[in-house]
Amino acid sequence: MSFKFLVLHGPNLNMLGKREPGIYGSQTLDDINKSLQKLATELGCELTCFQSNTEGELVSAIQAAVQDCHGVLMNPAAYTHTSIAIRDALSAVGLPCVEVHLSNIHRRELFRHTSMIAPVAIGQISGFGGDSYLLGLRALFNFVKNQ
Repeated sequence: MSFKFLVLHGPNLNMLGKREPGIYGSQTLDDINKSLQKLATELGCELTCFQSNTEGELVSAIQAAVQDCHGVLMNPAAYTHTSIAIRDALSAVGLPCVEVHLSNIHRRELFRHTSMIAPVAIGQISGFGGDSYLLGLRALFNFVKNQ
């Protein structure tokens, strides 16, 4: 059986490579998506990658994923700390979700320490730059495969 996963990138991640490289590194979003696609090929799974700066578009993508995806890999970015709507969408669809972050949100400003997403995610990976996504995809794949 081939698994399909939705990869969601939240607000401002389209600016990677230009945006605060001291915090977020020099990789672009396209670089991250390419590395994820390469790993997906190795694992034998399919990915759909989507980025939006709009909360409602992310909610709609989560709701649509229930039709044909086995899980969600998500960097909610700033919505991590504020979006009950995204949290509720993930809870409603019941798909396993791994939350990822490029920076270690627990070493940053206090307001970044709280995640609205973590209580409905199977796990959270942060602080490893673009590798956070790769670690997250491996974890999500293994979780779904072993269910």
